Amino acid sequence: MKRKLVVGLTGGIGSGKSAAAQEFARLGATVIDTDAIAHELTAQGGAAIASLRELFGAEFVTPKGALDRDRMRELAFGDPAAKKKLEALLHPMIRAESERRIAQAPGPYVVHVVPLLVESPAYRERVARVLVVDCPEALQRERVKMRSGLADESVRRIIGAQAPRARRLAAADDVIDNSGSIAALHKRVAELHEKYLALARS
Repeated sequence: MKRKLVVGLTGGIGSGKSAAAQEFARLGATVIDTDAIAHELTAQGGAAIASLRELFGAEFVTPKGALDRDRMRELAFGDPAAKKKLEALLHPMIRAESERRIAQAPGPYVVHVVPLLVESPAYRERVARVLVVDCPEALQRERVKMRSGLADESVRRIIGAQAPRARRLAAADDVIDNSGSIAALHKRVAELHEKYLALARS
């Protein structure tokens, strides 16, 4: 069986990955988002909850049985060893679920949303093309602050933990410049959709 075309979509926080992914989905691509999978695994009744409780203690699980995200974020940011432990548990589970969904994808091609694609060789090897959603860092900061209400320092810290913009762009096969309007973003997605349909057929 011919392997499906998989496009890895990435970009810094606040760059507009979700808006681009939504438009690809609307046009008929199958979108598989590693963040969404991580949320499912760590939600109430999620497959990772028992292991998280065992690794980090009951105080990191809410009374309803989901991961206490705020508490875990604080710990992971302040303690590199805890962050490694969390990643060692979740990353293989996310990868396995991504693989399963790619194998079953109904669309003509797959858009695999991986925020840390450039930092993760295991994901880089699994995609045929890298698509980067890009905008200037000042705009990223502005969008994240508006969306999350986080302080400027927290936003800078999150951006600083991700691959630098230049490194992402250097890894890109395709780029969506998302420093303009949503209409401009949709127009660029439509162009790439046609390109990926052609590649998927060839």
